[in-house]
Amino acid sequence: MSKEAIYNLSVRQLVEEAIRNGEGTLTDKGSLRVETGKHTGRSPRDKFIVDTPVTHDVVSWSNNQPCTLATFNKLYKKMQDYLAGHKVYVTDVYAGADTQYRLRVKFINQFAWQQLFIKQLFIDDIEATEGIKEDFTVICLPDVKADPAEDGTNSETFIILNFEARMVLIGGGRYAGEMKKSIFSVMNYLLPLHKVLTMHCSANVGRKGDVALFFGLSGTGKTTLSADPHRDLIGDDEHGWSDSGIFNIEGGCYAKCINLTEAGEPEIYRAIKFGTILENVGVDPKTGEVDFFDNKLTENTRAAYPLTYIPNAKLPSCATHPSTIIFLTADAFGVLPPVAKLTRNQAMYHFLAGYTSKVAGTERGITEPEATFSTAFGEPFLPLPPLQYAKLLGEKIAKHKTNVFLVNTGWSGGPYGVGRRMKLEYTRAIVTAALNGELEIGGWSKLPIFNLSIPNSCPTVPDEILNPINTWFDKDTYYKYADKLAGLFEENIKKFNGLVTADILAAGPTRRK
Repeated sequence: MSKEAIYNLSVRQLVEEAIRNGEGTLTDKGSLRVETGKHTGRSPRDKFIVDTPVTHDVVSWSNNQPCTLATFNKLYKKMQDYLAGHKVYVTDVYAGADTQYRLRVKFINQFAWQQLFIKQLFIDDIEATEGIKEDFTVICLPDVKADPAEDGTNSETFIILNFEARMVLIGGGRYAGEMKKSIFSVMNYLLPLHKVLTMHCSANVGRKGDVALFFGLSGTGKTTLSADPHRDLIGDDEHGWSDSGIFNIEGGCYAKCINLTEAGEPEIYRAIKFGTILENVGVDPKTGEVDFFDNKLTENTRAAYPLTYIPNAKLPSCATHPSTIIFLTADAFGVLPPVAKLTRNQAMYHFLAGYTSKVAGTERGITEPEATFSTAFGEPFLPLPPLQYAKLLGEKIAKHKTNVFLVNTGWSGGPYGVGRRMKLEYTRAIVTAALNGELEIGGWSKLPIFNLSIPNSCPTVPDEILNPINTWFDKDTYYKYADKLAGLFEENIKKFNGLVTADILAAGPTRRK
């Protein structure tokens, strides 16, 4: 394999290796703090799927970049050459808590801290099946870089999935999330072919066995809202839904930790201890004291830790069919309600839309709220046509009579820069009421333009904020922004014309005439 391949080190051994190699430092909390260099988030322009006879008619090329087998082979040769002369770390882990659908994955890593990330994020109980060949191999060597002119890539960074060779190559970047999301993409390819819906969502379960799913793009509150001391955490990001119920694809959490406080998110805060990896988090170089409010390197600071660090984690992380699904959006236009109950057609519409928004200051050139649409709340990770996932969701919602809600964790009283972000305490109260049926008590009203059913009351939440129109001083401006967002929804859903039924297409917002 390589000059020196080190197999299956423990968490403690990997922490010691990382420190010895100069890859990271210990913080005052005992966690390992690392920096990921120029990439502090995923690099979607650099992710490819090898176009082979196996994948050509299966993969959706409208939302995935193809590359040739020649490109894959060139970069694989570069990696083989690197392996021949360098020390690497190797371990086998599982993806998928349900033994019927799990995937055995061999990871080969250049850095000890990235191997630690793998042990913390996936299911590390391989010992009982030593000798069984892996189902997939991931080789992550950040120091191996592509030459775009020679190799046919967009930059020196590359993430290449080869489903025929059952292999993933990652080079030119140190952001560990690329490994995690690559395996999610693999599961998104394999499992729907067996009628298992793969989902970009968090999940928890109540004391009575009621399961809730939280779909949402980054920054909408998936991890935060699923970490509830009164419910057991199944997982914070990736799940499958089979005929038996739901299961976590991973064995750990990868939580955003910018502005993290113990009072606001106690479960996540207390999970940051020895063995936890802190990516790009601020720290005092003299004392090792962590500063979660430091965004000098990125707003996308992360903490990676195993589910066992959460005291109320459900292990093994499998459960029955969900009774409630919550679609999370951070609406920076400030026009969506804090919560709305969706019909089945509306649920299908909003799943296809996958709406949230970017705000000024998060990316260069953004000066006002910008809508972002991502089918299934995770389109970059969907190798198959998006409608395959939507069809599976619709079938399962209908079969199991699952309630679906839309929850806005974004702005109220005006757009970003004018209004205020929804208070976390209100959102938590809304989620609790949605799960236990308390939203039904006061009845429902219809929100114009968006055609949504909004509750008239919710325990511990002021009635006036439940209808977003009431929170705006200038009502005419509210309707202006509402019409603008509705128009963006209408434009986005056009790509599904002729592909879904008319009643689903008609279930979205409608601008005033």
